[in-house]
Order: sequence, then structure tokens, then C-alpha cells
Amino acid sequence: MTNESIKFGANSWNQYSDWASLREAGIRADRLGFDSIWTWDHLHPIVGSHEGPIFEGWLTLAAWAERTERATIGLMVGANTFRNPALVAKMATTLDHISNGRAVLGVGGAWFETEHRAFGIEFGDSPGERLRWLEEAVRIMGGMLHGEEPSGDRFYNAREVRNDPPPVQDRLPILIGGGGEKKTLRIVARYADACNLGGGIETVRRKDEILRRHCEEVGRDESEIERTAGVGTCIIRDDPAEAQRVFKEMFARNGKAELWKDQLVGTPEAVAEKLRPFLGIGFRHFIVGFPPPYDAESMERLMTEVKPALVGE
Repeated sequence: MTNESIKFGANSWNQYSDWASLREAGIRADRLGFDSIWTWDHLHPIVGSHEGPIFEGWLTLAAWAERTERATIGLMVGANTFRNPALVAKMATTLDHISNGRAVLGVGGAWFETEHRAFGIEFGDSPGERLRWLEEAVRIMGGMLHGEEPSGDRFYNAREVRNDPPPVQDRLPILIGGGGEKKTLRIVARYADACNLGGGIETVRRKDEILRRHCEEVGRDESEIERTAGVGTCIIRDDPAEAQRVFKEMFARNGKAELWKDQLVGTPEAVAEKLRPFLGIGFRHFIVGFPPPYDAESMERLMTEVKPALVGE
């Protein structure tokens, strides 16, 4: 993995925004050369007050797919509890056709009980139950995306379900988000084409080592799994104090959210320095969060100043 090029993904938050701004954030990211564009799969805001506006994720991706040209497109990550997995595979395939082969099927076990309760969606009795649902769901989705006709086993009633037409891509990738060490990372080892880990460099390092052990135990070549790192939000300015001011205003706008700690806030040099340790453990695809109002200066300088500073390392 150390020989791969460095990639940046823009995760434009779909909460506390108007549609025109969210639409433009995805278009701008593609125009600036981001390698991947993402949004959340939530029905209530998850940063700041949950009593605020948020747009639905899959429809946001479809709109972006029509207006962009090069970046891959996916949810970071889809809530498995929200939809039947066979339907999700069909939706991802349709997105792949809309985008001319740029879709990524991002999925995770789901965690936000408040939105499930409000919308009447089954949440399960425990994280363990949701992960059992996830494992069967990913097996069904993967089978459909790869030309098989899978059936459900314990939790889903799909029966020899076809996916016609197939995706544009020969292998539409499945990305699993989450770092549960016993179950989630083992599901990644068995089924995923990519994973997403966060929580800082030491947490990512530890979980990646665990993922490698799971791969060895299940007989999977760990190099087949693309590692992506969620690295928080980014505000870039020449003056660190000004970057902090913009950062604080942005979180206040998002439901008066408490500030996240240890974010990519400061000069381009400081942001690059925070990212360098990930390169040493083979993580070269950074997913960066952009809350509304989707700071255009930070998006541009991340690609024109920070990324070049890391290339070749």
C-alpha cells in the first residue's frame, strides 16, 4: 500500500444546510480533484442538536452523480438497518450507472437510536444483533454485485435474487465503516473491499493491526482491502487564530455543536504534519469532513497545498 498515490475524500455533511449549498459542495470537490465524495446516511443531524434539518443520503449521491465527472461517490457510511440489503445492492448498481462506474457501497451496522425510534425503524436489542444483521446483509449485497443470486439465511428473506443489469464496474467496491475489534473488523476481513477507521493515529494503528490478524485467520490477503482514515474536519488559513475562529463559527452553526478536539485546523503545514503519521502505517486515503457552509478555501488549499506536501512520502 505504501506505493499507492495519496487520495483525499470530501465528506460534505448533509445536516444544517440548504440543498443548493450541499449540491455545490459535491460539485466543487469533484472540480478540485478530490478522489472521493461522500455524505452521511442519517435522518437526524448527528453533530449538535438532532432537532435540525438534514437531507437524505442516497438521493444526494444520485444528484451529485449527475453533476460530477471523476470522483467516486458513496455514503460514509450507509445504515444497514434502514433498508433491505437486496434493495441497497440495486440502488448502488443504479448509482453506478448514473455515475458511469464511480459508485462505492458504504455500509455499517448503525448506531443512532434516536433516529430509528423517530422513524419507526427496527434498531435491534444490541450492537451485537445489528452486526449479525450486517454480516448477512453484506454477504447478500456482495453476491448480487458480483453476479451471484444469493439468498438470505437467518435475518433476510431474499431468495436467489438477481441484480440485472449488473454494475458498470467489474467489481463495485463495498466499504465497511466501523472499528469493532471482534466482529466488525472480522466482517471487513471476510467481505469488504475497503474499510474506514477513525479516532486518531494510535487508534487507527491498533485497529489496523487487528484487521490484519483477522485477515490471516480467515485466509484473506489484507492488501486487497483499501484502508481509508476518517481524519475529522478541516479549516485552513495562514493565521492559526483565524482558522480557529472559522472552526468555532462553523460548529456553532451546526446545531451549536461542541467543538471536536484535535482537528485539521491551522496552516497548510500544520495540517500536513497531522496527516503524515498515517502514511507510515499504509493509510493513504484520507476522508475529510466539511460541515456547512462547506468552506471553499479549506477545500481548495487541502488539494493545492496539503496534498502536494505529502506526495512522495
